[in-house]
Amino acid sequence: MDTVHVPLGARAYDVRIGQDLIARAGDELAPLLARPKVWVVTEERVADLHLGRLMAGLAAGGVAMEALILPPGESTKSWPHLIRVVEWLLTEKVERRDVVVAFGGGVIGDLVGFAAAILRRGVRFVQVPTSLLAQVDSSVGGKTGINTEHGKNLVGAFHQPALVLADVAVLGTLAPRDFLAGYGEVVKYGLLGDAVFFDWLESNAPAMAAGDLTLRAEAVRWSVQMKADIVARDETEQGDRALLNLGHTFCHALEAATGYSDRLLHGEGVAIGCALAFELSARMGLCAQEDPSRVRAHLAAMGTKRDLSDIEGALPDADALLALMAQDKKVVDGKLRFILARGIGEAFVTADVPGNAVRNLLVDALRARPR
Repeated sequence: MDTVHVPLGARAYDVRIGQDLIARAGDELAPLLARPKVWVVTEERVADLHLGRLMAGLAAGGVAMEALILPPGESTKSWPHLIRVVEWLLTEKVERRDVVVAFGGGVIGDLVGFAAAILRRGVRFVQVPTSLLAQVDSSVGGKTGINTEHGKNLVGAFHQPALVLADVAVLGTLAPRDFLAGYGEVVKYGLLGDAVFFDWLESNAPAMAAGDLTLRAEAVRWSVQMKADIVARDETEQGDRALLNLGHTFCHALEAATGYSDRLLHGEGVAIGCALAFELSARMGLCAQEDPSRVRAHLAAMGTKRDLSDIEGALPDADALLALMAQDKKVVDGKLRFILARGIGEAFVTADVPGNAVRNLLVDALRARPR
């Protein structure tokens, strides 16, 4: 087991990464508990596959649990389900000293973390992420929230977990598409700040995707360490932390355009967004023309989405996508900040992007879609 420490003073916590951590969940959580019981919120697919194992792992450490099982999918990150979780926790008489467990992918982690943030003005919660995307990204850093009709993650709070248990063994139960969607967040870390990691991924990611648990644990550890370092410098995204949104401005607009549906999974949108960000960077003369080609070649080798043409069904026109991008949380004084790159591993934040450059990029990308 590897441990990555997130050093945030009184809010510091550990991210534990390894195999079969769910089986020892009771021993891991017991030191956090004022009373030997936790409240687990999960979703149907995860519950069918893993909830029994989590219950056994908790019981082995002398910890009891109650569980709430929600529907799967991005639509669960919504007002109705937030209310449902909060009311359930209140009905269960969860106290401020208790611990709520988010057991699932990024949707469950974001939703449950937000519920914990607002319940009794803040109760502790533990992340037990079951998807690659959640293990490398959304379970770490304390961003919680829900989507609204206006856009993704526009309502939320910073609320750090008390502990993260990333059991890489559960990744073996993911559908190939879900694993590859999570890979969009993994490759993002190499692209934004570590060319050595991107080199490593070019050599090792195919074997990792094929099931090598040692490589999976290393990819998770490397990603989490990079995120922990950035979060420690900038917990509430006043500066460096915005780099973690590489690809996300395009991604969030595309998710909204596809109705937060299975047409486009979040990590797929991140991969497409990273490819678009590098293409925009090259068009603006910021990076070499070879860089976006290298990014797309790697995504193609991994079999993940990389272009707007990979999204099935209709998409709105470039102006409509630009309007969706204008709702992004990275808008400051009416100007949208982009994360662009001077090369692989050299991302930076800027608001100095001509609007016509983004529009022309989107027009060309949409034109390349099959009719």
